[in-house]
Amino acid sequence: MSITTVPKPIAGTSSFLDDRLGGGNFLRRNLRKIFPDHWSFLLGEIALYSFIVLLLTGTFLTFFFKPSMGEVPYEGSYEPLKGIMMSEAYASTLHISFDVRGGLLMRQMHHWAALLFVGGMMVHSLRVFFTGAYRKPRELNWLIGVLLLTLALFEGLTGYSLPDDLLSGAGLRITEGVAISLPLVGTWITFFLFGGEYPGEDVISRFYSLHILLIPGILLALISAHLILMWVQKHTQMPGKGRTNENVVGAPFYPAFMVKAGAYTMFTFGVIALLGAFAQINPIWLFGPYTPADISAGSQPDFYMGFLEGSLRLMPPWEINIAGFTLPMSVLIPALVPMGIIMTGLALYPFIEQWVTGDRREHHIADRPRNNPHRTSIGMAAVTFYGVLWLLGANDELASFFHVSLNATTYVGRVMVFLGPAIAYYVTYRVCLGLQRSDAAVIGHGVESGVIKRLPNGEYIEVHVPPNPVMEAHVRGKAPVPVLPGADGDGERDGVPPKQLRGPLGRLRVKLSRAYGGEKVPLDDGHGHGEEHAAIGSGEDRSLTH
Repeated sequence: MSITTVPKPIAGTSSFLDDRLGGGNFLRRNLRKIFPDHWSFLLGEIALYSFIVLLLTGTFLTFFFKPSMGEVPYEGSYEPLKGIMMSEAYASTLHISFDVRGGLLMRQMHHWAALLFVGGMMVHSLRVFFTGAYRKPRELNWLIGVLLLTLALFEGLTGYSLPDDLLSGAGLRITEGVAISLPLVGTWITFFLFGGEYPGEDVISRFYSLHILLIPGILLALISAHLILMWVQKHTQMPGKGRTNENVVGAPFYPAFMVKAGAYTMFTFGVIALLGAFAQINPIWLFGPYTPADISAGSQPDFYMGFLEGSLRLMPPWEINIAGFTLPMSVLIPALVPMGIIMTGLALYPFIEQWVTGDRREHHIADRPRNNPHRTSIGMAAVTFYGVLWLLGANDELASFFHVSLNATTYVGRVMVFLGPAIAYYVTYRVCLGLQRSDAAVIGHGVESGVIKRLPNGEYIEVHVPPNPVMEAHVRGKAPVPVLPGADGDGERDGVPPKQLRGPLGRLRVKLSRAYGGEKVPLDDGHGHGEEHAAIGSGEDRSLTH
């Protein structure tokens, strides 16, 4: 079937709807929309399908969960807690786990889906960042994605706190400490959330409303907007043969992409179901009900909150006292600064890059990360910053397992949170340049054939052959990183830079643009040798050995 042929199911449905709703042209156009085919584009779909699982399992759990902090004695089937006073929230969670058919499976699937949802969005964001897919005209969709990731963290925090067990209560205590440390509004926010002095009587019911109504509603609206914008805008695609900024090479939405997406949905659902069935997570019956007087050793939050836990553990005990008021910097800085650096940096980066390079063109061909070494290095520095904080969120476990001083892990972490990103930046930049030189060698020398040739002077060389046309097109899709007009000196008149590049800010833009942009390793820098490109013939005119 050719790509222009409309299958009968589409033609029949389109005719039916067109006769009644006038939507035939809309369906014909959109069902044949072309989707590019690359494995990295599936990363965002993991988050989407995990969100669907979250909605389904969360709906099931709402039938049995009681969002109340009222004290009741436990009378369920878990014998070790029989007769223990606990909140209705904790008791109902135990009821779901032990007395509702399929309840524990649904609980664990819900938790695993939440982890996969956040993890999928993180990896998808990295893919978009490293390939430059956030550039014009996709800046708005990028901002929606950053907001989705931020809201997902808060959605996870509210859901994680609902069982009211000892582990989640410890995290809730930290949340209360962060909220009350905020200047001016901290006390009001704390009393609003908890309904009075900690732990109050209302925090579970209010987190429940946020978790099942407000935040999911916003997430659903933003995901819909994200998908609509993705559909309306031309898809990005990796560089390759026949791919330009004016076309999209791939398969149509119907039937190819629909079948693939349906299978991938089932695969994601199956993986989450297997994890829920065989990989225990959050066994709240082992932790016991939350009481403010108790705390457990080795308690860790879910992975997406680990970096905030790490920043809190690494922060020195600083505070500022002004006019009888205390600013607990040891809480404010770790709670607000790492999140602010990562999320604000993500949101502003497309516009900062546009300001530095002056590039306002539309981009529909994604970059290979190696071809923009500074962007890739900045991304890896941010990943390292996050990773160090995440790792040090378990500094007590690290110290215990490796039998080292807890203070030593803390001091090393305080150094590495600054030194680590700098090292990652330098190493990544050098790796990117090395990979660019490798690409230039492929274009200039060709690829190794595995055939050894003896030259008349007795020298042995390996015969290189031209690269596969598909591979060569992929490599030649590289384009120099744009530079500000005039920043390279071409726009100067009699040595005078353009007006917009004068002054301190303009000179800063010029320096940044020259460093960030330009061609680092030209593809024609391969210095190929004619002898290495000798054609491989029948073998009668040459001496070969393997």
